[in-house]
Amino acid sequence: MIDLSQIVKKAKEASQILSLCDTKIKNDILYATAQSISANTAEILFYNDIDVCAAKESGLPYSMLDRLSLNEKRVSDMAESMEKIASLPDPIGEIVEELKSSFDLEIKKIRVPLGVIALIYEARPNAASDAAALCLKSGNALILKGGSEAVQSNKIIAKIIKESFIKAGAPEGCTESIDSFDRNAVLELLKFDAFIDLIIPRGGKELVDFVKASTKIPVLSHGMGLCHLYIDKDADFDAALKIAVNAKCQRPSVCNSIETLLIHKDIAEEFLPKIFNLYKDNNVEMRGCGKTREICSQIGAAAEEDWDTEYHDLIISIKISDSISDAIEHINRHGSKHSDSIVTENKDSADKFLREIDSAAVFVNASTRLHDGSVFGLGCEIGISTQKLHSRGTMGLKELTATKFLIRGNGTIRQ
Repeated sequence: MIDLSQIVKKAKEASQILSLCDTKIKNDILYATAQSISANTAEILFYNDIDVCAAKESGLPYSMLDRLSLNEKRVSDMAESMEKIASLPDPIGEIVEELKSSFDLEIKKIRVPLGVIALIYEARPNAASDAAALCLKSGNALILKGGSEAVQSNKIIAKIIKESFIKAGAPEGCTESIDSFDRNAVLELLKFDAFIDLIIPRGGKELVDFVKASTKIPVLSHGMGLCHLYIDKDADFDAALKIAVNAKCQRPSVCNSIETLLIHKDIAEEFLPKIFNLYKDNNVEMRGCGKTREICSQIGAAAEEDWDTEYHDLIISIKISDSISDAIEHINRHGSKHSDSIVTENKDSADKFLREIDSAAVFVNASTRLHDGSVFGLGCEIGISTQKLHSRGTMGLKELTATKFLIRGNGTIRQ
């Protein structure tokens, strides 16, 4: 079995060096690594194709197969994200707050790295490059533990990143990967609370629950995405139809696609047939409440569990809402607090929705698919958290930092 103790110890040592690393050095490493990824596109795709073929033979679900699959654009996006992260301001050392004290103290609160971050992820090999870029720029060491379905992809991507990082001047151990797929390897990793400062599980609910139940290390989970779109009675129909199709169909396997469409009762008879035809053209299976099926009898019946299901597929549940308050109540009860959106031309309704929806990202007249680190100008993200401590929503550079107080006195004591 792989010696995890040596990996975590090397990562801890590397994190201490990275925490003091000059911004220019970190940026140069990222630019060099972006070039390495681009130069090795053919090799990455070759090994990814091995994983994809094996996954198809094993009957891997569509949603995981889509996240597993790479193409030239996705590899190009990996390199581009590295360069974007390099171009962003370095959060380390940033003064968050300056305080005044009656004790004649000079007090500053600054950003510092978290230390060592372990990313445990399923079926998404490009998550490794995003995490590596964010951790390096924010001065954190990274331990990668990918899933068995992406074994070949993970190995080649980790190899390219590690070799490029070291060649460009990063400390040994700053980015490590664990290739063992023994469940005991994960359990063993979760015991190193003296060396690992944060665990981020990116995968299904089963993985997240397993990690949370098995470690004393703080866990920041990439939350499930049971997202909603509410079409208000004052919606612009053209915008609503465009957003409803994009939010469900553009890439249904990812966490920021919608699973439930809510429609105000006053416009349902006019709007529902229009979206029905568009969804039908896009091969979306629709499951509706009783009122929905009274208007469109071709829509299948939604079971109670549908309102709590993240499909990761071309399936959507549809419900007619009596009011905006009814829609908000449904979202807050059934949603995963990830991303939810309203389409409306009524400012009061928009403001009410923004104020009352308890989610990490709340949109007005925009697709939930836009909840993304690159869209938000963060370069990329290491995950999207639905927790409230210590980070919520898209996790970029600043979300991978902690703070510390720097206090200067003049022989100052407390009386």
